Amino acid sequence: MEHNTKQSRPKLPPWIRVKVGCGAGRDEVAAILDRLKLNTVCSSARCPNLGECWHRKTATFMIMGNECTRNCKFCAVDSNYAPAPLEADEPQRIAEAAKAMELKYVVVTSVTRDDLPDGGAAHFSEVITALRNTLPDIGIEVLTPDFNEDLTALKTVLAAKPSVFNHNIETVQRLSKQVRSKANYERSLQVLSNAVEIGGTNIPVKSGLMVGMGERDEEVITAIRDLRKAGVSILTIGQYLPPTNAHWALDRYVTPEVFAEWKEFALELGFKFVASGPLVRSSYNAAELLEGK
Repeated sequence: MEHNTKQSRPKLPPWIRVKVGCGAGRDEVAAILDRLKLNTVCSSARCPNLGECWHRKTATFMIMGNECTRNCKFCAVDSNYAPAPLEADEPQRIAEAAKAMELKYVVVTSVTRDDLPDGGAAHFSEVITALRNTLPDIGIEVLTPDFNEDLTALKTVLAAKPSVFNHNIETVQRLSKQVRSKANYERSLQVLSNAVEIGGTNIPVKSGLMVGMGERDEEVITAIRDLRKAGVSILTIGQYLPPTNAHWALDRYVTPEVFAEWKEFALELGFKFVASGPLVRSSYNAAELLEGK
């Protein structure tokens, strides 16, 4: 049966309360991003934590434009099969923004660029290099697409030595082909496994799940097992919130108690760090998560 994507979201439960961040911190981040003409996943994907994070002067940079060559049913980023060319000076602008924001840890993600021969892997590498040259001690987490499972592209990114490599599996196996455009569960697991093998013990590998899309609890448990089997050591699990009524419909709100159970299960399996909660997002408090806080 086709999943209904045209329905209103149920009323927010009491345990989901987005913190409203305002004031100088948020305004300053917005000004820096505007001046340097940079995209963030915070605004492009309509993240519920934008206010809080910008108030704390943190942001997740989204490189290679704000149009994706895929059209996943859960994502608010615009789709275009022929997006604009890459901007050669973007890596340096990212580095300049990180310095202006006085960041000690930066997350860099991207739209998917299937139109590029390497999927944008070399651009990821250039961004990492620019950040390291400008801020030698900065922590750098990359959240990448699957690069169509191109091993050379993956090696290009990992050769630049990010602090953490992240690729999200997004949802359970049964729902993956329905909600993800072109990407799939098995390919994501293989990308993660390859990243573990290439990066060795020097580059932790991370992945994330959204829940509330129609999955069953036992399917989440299976996905957690599969991620650990692939060698993933950092895990995020958060509540799916449809960006609009036109996106994949919300199936349920998961309670904090269930999120806590999943975290305990994941830690018992051997994950080093786990963030599991209603407002957890893949890059939310990324530095704190890596430090086990």
